[in-house]
Amino acid sequence: MVHDEGEHAAGDALDDLRARLRPEDVGLPDYGDRRRVPGLRREELALLAGVSSSYYTRLEQGQSVGASPEVLDALAQALRLDDAERRHLHDLAGSVRRRPAVRRPPEEHVDAATLELLEALGDVPALLSGRRGDVLAWNPVGHALFASHLDPSSPQDPGSRPNLARLVFLDAHIRALYTDWPDKARAVVQNLRMVAGRHPDDGRLTSLIGELAMASSDFASMWADHGVRPCDSDVYDMHHPLVGALTVTQQSLRPPQNGEFHLVLATAPRDSASQSALRLLAQVVSDGRGPRPKHTTRS
Repeated sequence: MVHDEGEHAAGDALDDLRARLRPEDVGLPDYGDRRRVPGLRREELALLAGVSSSYYTRLEQGQSVGASPEVLDALAQALRLDDAERRHLHDLAGSVRRRPAVRRPPEEHVDAATLELLEALGDVPALLSGRRGDVLAWNPVGHALFASHLDPSSPQDPGSRPNLARLVFLDAHIRALYTDWPDKARAVVQNLRMVAGRHPDDGRLTSLIGELAMASSDFASMWADHGVRPCDSDVYDMHHPLVGALTVTQQSLRPPQNGEFHLVLATAPRDSASQSALRLLAQVVSDGRGPRPKHTTRS
């Protein structure tokens, strides 16, 4: 599977997750016999989850769409999934049962209160992203840190908004910004996969994933891995063209006005060289040496 979370999405994910586990990982004996495929056999996982081998086989092959939450939880436990992976498995199974029609959702808009919150952050670099990772707004120092080479007013126009996933995979400036680019790229893909599982009917999201899979072999390879992880908080080493090397903690918060939006903040430890670099960047913006975006309230 490359880009859609369709009828066989849950089965594909189960197949991939099963291949990651060895018998000894889950307390099963390994008699040293040669295996045609890596990981657990279907009958071994079925045994661990307490379901019949024939039923599990149908489930993995997409021939059974009625898996109960209890069965999914049993499979998640047998596969040693964390909470994010377990929720994602439920999302995939639910999308198969619903069989939603793909649609193009309305444009995302930012309310005045959220823009005021963004402005109130002052010199803390921050941006607001939508469900699919489109940049809906950023404060001046956030623009300077994350994408100073882009037009600062671009988030105001729905037709030209930067997209975080596109930037990470298709923009050379962003690839150079993150010292460990593969780590950042994997985090973006794993978060995007979680969103795709929750919103299989989002036509814009489906188009974005297909576009990235065609344009980037790195994306296609990482997407096929089936990993999921929310981008809640991560530490990244960066090399910024204006202030040099710095290490920041990127945290993602959800504004109360819209749970689909994410307010992404970048901070550094007190009295650290990285905090000094962020202060220098804020000073560059304040002195007018960097472009400053102008926010327009939309309702």
